[in-house]
Amino acid sequence: MDDDLRAQAHDLDVTLWVGKSGVDAVVGELDDQLRDRRLVKAKFLRAARGAGSTEELAESLADRVDADVVETRGNTAVFNR
Repeated sequence: MDDDLRAQAHDLDVTLWVGKSGVDAVVGELDDQLRDRRLVKAKFLRAARGAGSTEELAESLADRVDADVVETRGNTAVFNR
């Protein structure tokens, strides 16, 4: 299952950007997007990464919307619910 999700995530476009306002600013948007689609790819901009690593920020965001982190790669993360 995870390999299948990772394969689907490969061609996915980024639809959520986490910037200087941090994770708090995008919780509602990620929740909305996960209602409409199976996977959401987010990019963590440099300003957001001052608060922690991409992996830490992705886990924090996933916890807030009751989602799973499918993978993190570079400055992007893919979420699934």
